[in-house]
Amino acid sequence: MTKREIPFESQKPINIIYNGKKIGTYKPDFIVNNQILIELKVLPRLTQLEEKQIWYYLKGTNYKLALLINFGGQKLQIKRWIYDKARQKYQR
Repeated sequence: MTKREIPFESQKPINIIYNGKKIGTYKPDFIVNNQILIELKVLPRLTQLEEKQIWYYLKGTNYKLALLINFGGQKLQIKRWIYDKARQKYQR
């Protein structure tokens, strides 16, 4: 991303908010263009645990888009999550 001059931050702490209160801090692997959370994994396969983690991160922050990327399986897995706070739901 540096070569292409894409603005990003690595391991930047973000507060997780629930019912108006800070309940924790999350450090995504990358935040790209101050808009996209990117979480990298090296697992045989992604499970509901990783997917729920991304969901809660989006729900508890002001970010609307996340990519969950897994390098550990037989093939590269990329899952995209879009969170719409107005509708309180997500799309993949």
